[in-house]
Amino acid sequence: MSELRKFLFQGLPVRGMLVRLTDGWQEVLRRRTASGTEDEYPEAVLHLLGEMTAAALLMQSNIKFNGALVLQVFGDGPVKLAVVEVQPDLSFRATAKVVGEVPPEATLSQMVNVRNQGRCVVTLDPRDRLPGQQPYQGIISLWDDTGRPIDHFADVLQHYMLQSEQLDTTLVLAANDQLAAGLLIQRLPVQGEGNLSAKATAADEDQIGRNEDYARIAILASSLKQSELLELDGPTVLRRLFWEENRVEFEPLVGDEAPRFACNCSTERVRRMIHSLGIDEARDIVREQGQIEVSCDFCGLAYRFDAIDTEQIFVDTAPGSNALQ
Repeated sequence: MSELRKFLFQGLPVRGMLVRLTDGWQEVLRRRTASGTEDEYPEAVLHLLGEMTAAALLMQSNIKFNGALVLQVFGDGPVKLAVVEVQPDLSFRATAKVVGEVPPEATLSQMVNVRNQGRCVVTLDPRDRLPGQQPYQGIISLWDDTGRPIDHFADVLQHYMLQSEQLDTTLVLAANDQLAAGLLIQRLPVQGEGNLSAKATAADEDQIGRNEDYARIAILASSLKQSELLELDGPTVLRRLFWEENRVEFEPLVGDEAPRFACNCSTERVRRMIHSLGIDEARDIVREQGQIEVSCDFCGLAYRFDAIDTEQIFVDTAPGSNALQ
């Protein structure tokens, strides 16, 4: 059963979240091969995409953003693109484009950043975006401050969160073909009783890399093995790691409130895409292939438009028509 748990360490400037995805993650993988046109993800790609999915859900839950959070990596390796999208209600979808062989033990650099051309991008696309307003994008290099390639996706995001939020962050991520999971520990700029209400004071100065309470809890979190994150249930993971710490746990999100797979593709969106091609190119495709077929990369659903359907798209958008407006 999928779940997301949030908790605080009472009186300490530290918070945490744990996410475990079962049915939703399995649905992502099932959709990959349901149409029969795609093979299963290579093992290393499956691990990467699962870790990205868990991380994106942790990030969306952390910022409480009223819009889509999109996390993607792309570069010059066999994994041309891996992307996860999470909505405010924690519905998510994920996909990856793979060209070529990927060894089972391939690292992030070997999959995406072979010639140091890889990037990670975090996009925040608000639902109430104003006309002309562009989504926020944060671009992250896939190498550290010394120029060395980063081989683990969790390290990429830890570096990003430290730079963008100016807060120490520890991430443990893991995935297999049954489960995608992640643990996030983050230092808050709040201490004492204030950390329960998230109200900072002038005394809560920035302590990047210097807060002893965070450092202690981060060491405990970092001791969690990927196999333990995948094999143990949420309460057991937290109890084993932090049994000596005074934690305040919030009601977990499970059942209908838990993260879940959902795709927002639609016939109307595909119609708009075909319209953007122009009537001449659309007609050429129909003449060559007999129809226009578009499959959603996320859910595998195929949309088909024959000659009559295609012509109707442009009739509906002719002057005086209200369609596609």
